[in-house]
Amino acid sequence: MPLDSFGAGMSVVVVGASGGIGRALTSILSASPAVARITACSRSGPVPEHPKVRHQRLDLEDEATIAGAAEAVQADGGVLDLVLVASGILHDDEELRPEKTWRAVDGAALERVYRINAVGPALVAKHFLPLLARDRKSVFAALSARVGSISDNQLGGWHAYRASKAALNMLLRTFAIELARRNPRAVCVGLHPGTVDTGLSAPFQTNVPEGKLFTPDFAAARLLEVVGRLKPDDSGKVFAWDGQMIPP
Repeated sequence: MPLDSFGAGMSVVVVGASGGIGRALTSILSASPAVARITACSRSGPVPEHPKVRHQRLDLEDEATIAGAAEAVQADGGVLDLVLVASGILHDDEELRPEKTWRAVDGAALERVYRINAVGPALVAKHFLPLLARDRKSVFAALSARVGSISDNQLGGWHAYRASKAALNMLLRTFAIELARRNPRAVCVGLHPGTVDTGLSAPFQTNVPEGKLFTPDFAAARLLEVVGRLKPDDSGKVFAWDGQMIPP
């Protein structure tokens, strides 16, 4: 089983549990015999219903709700084995679109994408890293993206999304260094799910090669396999759905 490396009775938090990948992660985790309870966090959307699942409101743009969710988890037992941040933004139904040129860069759009893709996960780490188990393997992981790799950027464009994910990767690397001082067996990583059939990728799916557009269930299952194989030496890195490390 993918999560055997954690042992039994896992306590898990999924942030963004109402989104496509977050819902799939929550559903697969709730079916795992290794998992005892899941705190499924979302801003407003519904999360999968299961006896193991408890819903908690969390808005990545509101630190008070992040702190409140962490306090609720702590009051309900406290020690966590796995925290997954499955939120992110690339576009919306209004004015936010990926930039094709530097002429399209907009300060307000940059700030919004940074708030959700980098600042929000950083604040989740601030409040939830202290709840990770200190005496065994524990993992904090956030969805990143291959386009956040600086060395892999050969096309340009998508300025806000690329930069926000690069910032997230640096934050995760920094958190990993600090986390190792607290628990040498703990791991903090970024995860690239590939191109997944969700609202985030919907406007861009026509350019996806055949066989490379994944269902949320497929991506979630592969990511959990990666999480299950993580070791302390992997902390601070970013891994794709197939287990390959993505260069910084």
